[in-house]
Amino acid sequence: MQKFKTESKKLLDLMANSIYTNRDIFLRELISNASDAIDKLAFRSLTDTSIAEDGEELEIMISYDKDARTITISDNGIGMTRDELEENLGTIAHSGSEEFKAANADAQGSAIDIIGQFGVGFYSAFMVAKNVRVISRAAGSDETFVWESDGVEGYTIEPAAEQRPTHGTDVILTLRDEPEATEGDEERAEGFANYLSEWGLRDLVRRYSNYVRHPIRMMVTKSREKERPEDAGDDYTPEYEDYEELETLNSMTPIWRKRKQDVEQSDYDEFYKSTFHDWEDSARTIPFHVEGSLDYYALIFVPSRAPFDLYSKDYEKGLALYSSNVLIQEKCADLLPDYYNFVRGIVDSPDVHLNISRETLQQNAQLRAIAKRVERKIKSELQAMLADDREAYEGFFENFGRGLKFGIYNSYGMNASELADLLLFYSAKEKKMVTLREYVLAMPEGLDKILYAAGDSRERLEKLPAVTGAVKRGYDVLLCTQDVDEFMIQVMRTYHMDAVAGDAENAGSDARDIELANVSTADLDLATEEEKSAAEQATKDNEGLFTAMSDALEGKVSQVRVSANLTDAPACISTEGPISLEMERVMMQGPDAAMAPRAQRVLELNASHPVFEKLTAAQEAGDTEKLSLYASLLYDQALLVEGLPVDDPVEFAKNVCALM
Repeated sequence: MQKFKTESKKLLDLMANSIYTNRDIFLRELISNASDAIDKLAFRSLTDTSIAEDGEELEIMISYDKDARTITISDNGIGMTRDELEENLGTIAHSGSEEFKAANADAQGSAIDIIGQFGVGFYSAFMVAKNVRVISRAAGSDETFVWESDGVEGYTIEPAAEQRPTHGTDVILTLRDEPEATEGDEERAEGFANYLSEWGLRDLVRRYSNYVRHPIRMMVTKSREKERPEDAGDDYTPEYEDYEELETLNSMTPIWRKRKQDVEQSDYDEFYKSTFHDWEDSARTIPFHVEGSLDYYALIFVPSRAPFDLYSKDYEKGLALYSSNVLIQEKCADLLPDYYNFVRGIVDSPDVHLNISRETLQQNAQLRAIAKRVERKIKSELQAMLADDREAYEGFFENFGRGLKFGIYNSYGMNASELADLLLFYSAKEKKMVTLREYVLAMPEGLDKILYAAGDSRERLEKLPAVTGAVKRGYDVLLCTQDVDEFMIQVMRTYHMDAVAGDAENAGSDARDIELANVSTADLDLATEEEKSAAEQATKDNEGLFTAMSDALEGKVSQVRVSANLTDAPACISTEGPISLEMERVMMQGPDAAMAPRAQRVLELNASHPVFEKLTAAQEAGDTEKLSLYASLLYDQALLVEGLPVDDPVEFAKNVCALM
């Protein structure tokens, strides 16, 4: 027996027990090696007549023996000589495939796509096997050799007792003994029995090697009805028998590598539903192929509805990453920004840099370039949906709009330029969903802000005094009803409006930044000059009244004053400073409600409302008790209209009764 060197022994232990975290990938690695061996044979046979293919179909065979606890992966590829077995399997981390690629780099072009890179995939077999036996016969040779190792001390290479009938390689794994299950250790309890079943092997091939370009076949057991006997009576019960049939387990040709014109939408829909376990067709399908310094295929789907766990902490985003048709990661999070976490799909590239286990990626420029291109394609498709199929886009936004908004908030507004034009808001004036661009294009003269109101329901917001006052003046107000809206707008602050192109009516418009303003902000100026002058005069004439009301409210408001913006309502609550009433309401619902900041409130009065006459009358009569009662009622009433609880419901009820 030939001994591994001490360092090599440690390295082999790393291969089997440390580098790989998922033992299921052992079959993927061995199938990839078999695929490479077939590709090498196909390529060499083009120029070397001594190893010409003998006409048989190139394939990979899998079989298992439950009693002997063995799994066999066979191929009729190029095979290995004794020296190649020594070099490729006896030298850890020596990649024969990578050496082959380097030696034929100039000649192979795109005719061959070798998967192997590091020369360690073979040793993943020792994660599940206590013994590995490799029987190989090189193409053009009459000799068969056997490489065998227990993955601990070393290996042997001997001439085979029986010659392999054709060139190729058999890898025979003798699985480890079943471990004793320990309480709470589900993986150990499961053991290795799953690999010794038709279903288990079929599932591994489907998950990791479904698109390997060569057929992967296995004898499978099927059932069929026996032929009905001629003398069978009416009460005959059909009988069934089991039989074995050689079945191809993989589909070989991935749908994303086919030309778009060769694939029906129904084919994409079927692939999407079966791969991503959705029962509805996707809202949009985005296939594309990029060639150049970086080569990759992508097939992206925008779902029709949100998965039930989309906003849960357990949800995992990401696209399935393949390299040369072999699955590397089921969900590669680095290929999607968080705000497109709902997108599903596949990226297949031979150019991404993988780590040695091929289970994870190295961060590199290639990966970032793919992710950026995917992001641009998604945005382009969403913009096309918004322009061409508004109804479908509104359905999409109802499902996924919250995530787009959170993308702006979570980036402190840095993603606003990417996402702002994809947002929709309900228009109080138009009674429909509009974009920020549409709002700006419809703005009347004299308005230089985008007005919005934030709350928990559209119906309540439409009735707010600040909203009704703005709409009556001909201004539109965007009604924001999701908890993220106010926070998103606060970090966004302005909407960047690009110059209008292709619009004759607005052809002269220049790019500009438009401020977003809460319609309930105390310093918002929507009134006419005449209304503002009247409000200023009323403020001067009733300073004593406002001081008395402010004292009666005992610091609940920072100021009481006349508003020029109110039309029908007697009073409203507005705010000063960065905290709005909606932000306060949302933060009060959180776990740290006691520590949540409060809005700086202002009680605004309508000087043209009959209630204001009652206030001035009480002030002139010196009836401080009545004035205090009126002040409390108006303040509590304004809070209720804003959807906020009154500070003291019992006191509010007493005040109503006292008024009655």
